Amino acid sequence: MNSLRKIIRPVKKCTILSYRRLLSTYSEESARQCEIFATEQKKQKESVGRIEKIEVQYEGQPENSVFSMNKNISTPYDCAKHLGDKIRDRSVVALLNGKTLWHMNRPLSESCILELLHYNFPNPAAANKVFWRTCSFVLGAVASDAFKDNIEIHLHSFPSPNVKSGSFVYDIQIGLDKWEPKNSELKVLSLEFIKFCQKQYPIECLNVDKKIALEIFKNNPHKSQQIPDIAAHNSDKITLFKAGPHIDISRGPMLPNTNHIGRITVTNVIKLDTDIEGGSIYRFQGVALPRTIALNHFAYGLIEERGKLLNSGRIPGAHGTLNEDNSFVAHVN
Repeated sequence: MNSLRKIIRPVKKCTILSYRRLLSTYSEESARQCEIFATEQKKQKESVGRIEKIEVQYEGQPENSVFSMNKNISTPYDCAKHLGDKIRDRSVVALLNGKTLWHMNRPLSESCILELLHYNFPNPAAANKVFWRTCSFVLGAVASDAFKDNIEIHLHSFPSPNVKSGSFVYDIQIGLDKWEPKNSELKVLSLEFIKFCQKQYPIECLNVDKKIALEIFKNNPHKSQQIPDIAAHNSDKITLFKAGPHIDISRGPMLPNTNHIGRITVTNVIKLDTDIEGGSIYRFQGVALPRTIALNHFAYGLIEERGKLLNSGRIPGAHGTLNEDNSFVAHVN
């Protein structure tokens, strides 16, 4: 495929997409961000101090159970390990005390009643939203590393997940004025998305002070502008999520691991009409299925076609939202 840069030397008809970045500026920036994240994560773990026990009352299959777990250390995922591989691997998000959604890899801070939601749950809406939100998050990771180094790219934001909209999205500023991706380029993005998920990255979350978040995103003008407003509505804290080399801001919760994501297609990239300064904003769109859910080719094709239409999510700008509500928890709708 002559549109891909598979080797370091140039080819005759290469396009703006790079099949793989080697020694890229993105890799350097990612490493810097990850180092700050790891340092803060270690600091928070060391600050826990004396280990206290909490009681977690699990309700669900195979049977109700009570676990004695470590406060601010043990996670819902740790609880799921006691319930067998099947329960552990299918769990999408935790539900605490019947009302609060909780990231599977986030430490529990107090005794609670725990349910583990999955895609075949009687009411799968919460699990589906978590899946969709995570797909947007991963789409940002893939797009960040897809372009050649001479093309400036800044992640802007992604709207709250709306499964009924037909696609998950990420709005991204790219130093290109009139880019209309070829089908081959969309296939490259889809392939890189699949590769990212196949690395089975655990998705970590961390609540940090505004100052640390500003340092992590100091080279992203949009995130830097959004952080103070988000922090003002969240006790001066910012919620970060990390998968492999990628870190982003979101209220969460997200999937516990990228291996939950199965079939995926980046369906379209559409230039938006916005008043955002610094360059054109493009809406990246995609559709996906959980790894455990199969769909025939015809039905999936219909989903792909719908995913090509401009997503109705709010467009960033003067009348748009900065980002998702950045609280660490989300209540069931």
